[in-house]
Amino acid sequence: MLSFLLKLRTRAQTLFRMSESHTMLVWSVVVGVGGALSTIAFREGISLLQLAISGQSGSFVGMARRLPWTERIWLPAAGGLIAGLLLLVARRHTDKNTHTDYMEAVAIGDGVVPVRLSFWRSVSSLFTIASGGSIGREGPMVQLAALCGSLIGRWAHLDPARLRLLVACGAAAGITSAYSAPIAGAFFVTEIVLGSMAMESFGPVVVSAVVANITMREFTRYQPPYEMPAFPPVTGVEVLLFVALGLLCGAAAPQFLRMMDVSKAAFRKLPLPLPVRLALGGLVVGILSVWSPEVWGNGYSVVNSILHSPWTWTALISVLVFKLIATAATVGSGAVGGVFTPTLFVGAVVGSLFGFAMHSIWPHGTSAPFAYTMVGMGAFLAGATQAPLMAILMIFEMTLSYQVVLPLMLSCVVAYFVARAIGKNSMYEITLHRNREEQERSRLRATQMRELIRPAETVVQPGATVQEMTRVFLEYPVKYLYVADAAGAFLGVVALKDITSDLIEKRDTSERTAADYLQPHFDVLTPDMPLGVALQHFLAFQGERLPVVESVAHPTLAGVVYKTSLLDAYFRLNPTR
Repeated sequence: MLSFLLKLRTRAQTLFRMSESHTMLVWSVVVGVGGALSTIAFREGISLLQLAISGQSGSFVGMARRLPWTERIWLPAAGGLIAGLLLLVARRHTDKNTHTDYMEAVAIGDGVVPVRLSFWRSVSSLFTIASGGSIGREGPMVQLAALCGSLIGRWAHLDPARLRLLVACGAAAGITSAYSAPIAGAFFVTEIVLGSMAMESFGPVVVSAVVANITMREFTRYQPPYEMPAFPPVTGVEVLLFVALGLLCGAAAPQFLRMMDVSKAAFRKLPLPLPVRLALGGLVVGILSVWSPEVWGNGYSVVNSILHSPWTWTALISVLVFKLIATAATVGSGAVGGVFTPTLFVGAVVGSLFGFAMHSIWPHGTSAPFAYTMVGMGAFLAGATQAPLMAILMIFEMTLSYQVVLPLMLSCVVAYFVARAIGKNSMYEITLHRNREEQERSRLRATQMRELIRPAETVVQPGATVQEMTRVFLEYPVKYLYVADAAGAFLGVVALKDITSDLIEKRDTSERTAADYLQPHFDVLTPDMPLGVALQHFLAFQGERLPVVESVAHPTLAGVVYKTSLLDAYFRLNPTR
């Protein structure tokens, strides 16, 4: 059957004269549909499980308000316990050589997303979310959509490079399906996952995102998660306030991520099994929900309420504090889910509080607080993900308003630079990995030979005898000895083949010294020589090492540089998959 499909694919390519890039566009359409359907299935799974658990579905905040306070406490804990047991099942299918996350499968893997592990982790996430856990649902949605892309690519027997691209297409379809933002979904994948805007990869990713969006609109009753009001016009002076909002969000985003890390570390230190840790995280959410039902769920309904209804600043502060604790407890306990939506929630509340403060100081010169809520969502997201372009496009797609572009761009870019200056935290580990690689390449671009110099251990003086030089050659497997005078000035080299020739021919060498065998004209490097120039010297020299002198005018021997060290630095500067 598989051989028949391979022949059919080959004949179709020949018949329609399709190139590899055209073929990938076709596959991206298939992945877009499959990714959308997988997210629909997950969404329906949440509703059905929510209905089975509590007898009602819909808004989790509304669900919490309708339940008695005792049930609010134990329900998230029970859901966390079941989710933890399912994660234990998932661990049985974990292979240390397999990349469990779709981002790793794309960026540093071969595009293979594990099926059983992804399935059980997604089922675990279903129970965490359906029981009121304070975590986003977009994480498992995107993972399932990426898994769909991986399965389609493996079924079509695509090579690793194209398989990685299909997984990226699936991720874009998942983000688009979750937020109804195809442009932002495409840029999320290219900016964060792929780290490249090359058209060969960007084209299929865009096609997959658009197809997923069309599928969601045509075959479901799906509505965008946020109902954005019309963004008001912003005067020139008020733009400076959005710059200040960017500063605030850029400073706060790394602290939010650091809080998640501290919570994870604290839960890991607890001498408790994984299911009990997840149950404890759910218990924290349940207890908090007695006073603030808004901590249940991912925060969609609360953000929509802030956007359309008047809130007092005390209510905003309390819901922010409770939600931060609930999210830290859920994420820290090890629950599977996304932090993307909770990040938007925190940004919305921070922006709204900032808007309240500015409106109280300057009531007739500022927009309504909801304008700062909308921009705060994007700025906080830019600071947390270190992907400002994606954050700008996501909020723009949600509002479909050109008025939001200028303040949004300023806030997101400022937040990005402030967050990077404060700390190296990012919501996604692959971003940190890529940042470290880029920093290493930047360092290597400026690398000079002085950073690669090693001691020159095979140095003799001009008066060294053949017996002394032979002893050094026997001790070190080298082809040349370096000759330096008493002051350390490099004079040249003695070649092993010259001494070997005299010894084989049984010539009298008793009176001969290094000065008699000296080759004064020998290629040298200098400490300030760039990496690329030194590589050219090695390409013209068939040897393992070259001597380094302080300068041509003052040829003091500083040491040697080995070819292996140079090539290692060069390949790290120019990595290939």
